Amino acid sequence: MIIEGLEHGVVRLAEPFDFRRFKLVLHGDGAKGAQSWSGIAVLDARDGLVSIDLVPTLAGCPDDASWNQGYADMIAKARELGWIDAERHAIRAHIEWNP
Repeated sequence: MIIEGLEHGVVRLAEPFDFRRFKLVLHGDGAKGAQSWSGIAVLDARDGLVSIDLVPTLAGCPDDASWNQGYADMIAKARELGWIDAERHAIRAHIEWNP
């Protein structure tokens, strides 16, 4: 599952049924863009946080009961592995920068 942060604050979901990978692909100037992607917090050059509630609302997200269950299972597994920031209600994601 890939969360893409595009220019002009656009955020979309790619590869929505890949529940084994979760990453951010951020396009453009990271210093400027990080401020404009609602629901995404850049922690450092390698890691960020994505609001758990944001993902199901993104363009590219299937309106499908099996996807909802798969996403819930992915979040539960991430919680077990310590990848959930409970205070921010967000999941940690590796960042790939794409200028």
